[in-house]
Amino acid sequence: MKIALIRHGETALQAAKKYQGSTDEPLSPEGAQKLSAADFQPPVVYVTPLVRTQQTARILFPEAQQIVVPGLAEMDFGIFEGRSAEEMQDDTAYRQWVDSLCLAPCPGGEQKADFCDRACEAFCELVRQTAEENRSSADMDAYTKGNGRTVPDLVVVAHGGVQMAIMERFAEEKRDYWKWMLPSGCGYLLETKTIPGCEDYHRKARCLDRFNFPEESNPDLKLRILDILCFMEDE
Repeated sequence: MKIALIRHGETALQAAKKYQGSTDEPLSPEGAQKLSAADFQPPVVYVTPLVRTQQTARILFPEAQQIVVPGLAEMDFGIFEGRSAEEMQDDTAYRQWVDSLCLAPCPGGEQKADFCDRACEAFCELVRQTAEENRSSADMDAYTKGNGRTVPDLVVVAHGGVQMAIMERFAEEKRDYWKWMLPSGCGYLLETKTIPGCEDYHRKARCLDRFNFPEESNPDLKLRILDILCFMEDE
């Protein structure tokens, strides 16, 4: 299975280096203008309840049906949203949060661990759902570069935090959470042959790819990076 996991385009809050999180901030005019349509066009794109992902998906995939997945919304930074680190350098609550390595709950918002669990659970459910829908053709077409891109089986336009949470937990290559950050309007093209809870998919895939497919009957999700996607015209 091929998966495109894309970060939305730039917003005014991002450009100002302010926390936006659950704030429903739209793309800035400049951010929207920098985006260009993708060279593959899926019939369906999964987005979050926040408008910046929906606007990004509309530019990248103008004909695709958008399906909102609440669990993929960005982390809620509570009272820190709409403010920059510089503005809060003398804020006691902010300093305490930073001193916890950003692991403590944000006042009025979420804790990073809870956010990561939420986002990863929602992503896994999409992967399982897509695998079930495609179970009659588990031998997926190979991805090719350039104008001949094969359309990924699952396309998600979400947030930087969601990207980092998913990659930290499921990528075969191990990196710290923050090391998975990509620029706005960019994404990972991923491949997985392990889909938790989809034994029918695994059985068919093992028959088609017996030398490269894992033997475990109910494996953890594992993501291999095939490419970095960028939809920013100036990148």
